[in-house]
Amino acid sequence: MSAMGEMPMPGGWTMSMAWMRMPGQTWPGAAASFLGMWVVMMVTMMLPSLVPMLWRYRQAVGRTGETRPGRLTALVGVGYFFVWAVFGMAAFPLGVALAAIEMQQPALARAVPIAVGGVVLIAGALQLTAWKARHLACCREAPGRGRTLPADAGTAWRHGLRLGLHCSHCCAGLMAILLVIGVMDLRAMAVVAAAITVERLAPAGERVARAIGAVVVGAGLVLIARAAGLG
Repeated sequence: MSAMGEMPMPGGWTMSMAWMRMPGQTWPGAAASFLGMWVVMMVTMMLPSLVPMLWRYRQAVGRTGETRPGRLTALVGVGYFFVWAVFGMAAFPLGVALAAIEMQQPALARAVPIAVGGVVLIAGALQLTAWKARHLACCREAPGRGRTLPADAGTAWRHGLRLGLHCSHCCAGLMAILLVIGVMDLRAMAVVAAAITVERLAPAGERVARAIGAVVVGAGLVLIARAAGLG
């Protein structure tokens, strides 16, 4: 995450192509294009940390005698990414609205770099909270621990939804960084994906999350200082 502090100042993040219509494109078409891009991005970013969780689910279901655990495991994955798709559907109109405000209000556009630094700072602080630790623990917990895990489609779907909800809450701060830096910035995607994967899979995940938070807080302060002309 040390690269976060070296990222160039995003001097117009809402002007990203992700929030804009292509010539001749309708708004529903633009929303569909964004959603498709968003889902592909989420699969790419989240799959490294999701695969171990799906494998643990498959093992838990296999212990019940289920003969086709792969089908239920796939359904868990679909439920998980459905939650992220909903998250993307909510992010798109917000990004479009902010882009429109920035284009119509030049004074606000000049304040964007400081606002970006503020978002990064808040995201880092969120990494240090008990709320973050609770959702991270839910993401890392083995399914069915201490109880029998029913092997049916409804349970698999609900498990995927719960996993997606905990994950989206756990990643809220890091995803906010990605949104303000630029959802089409490959370097930002790689850094955020690496941070999410490490805090999920490292033996001491909570300590890793706090260390990431400390680095991100520092990066936020640097961005604010630069935007204010102090750096």
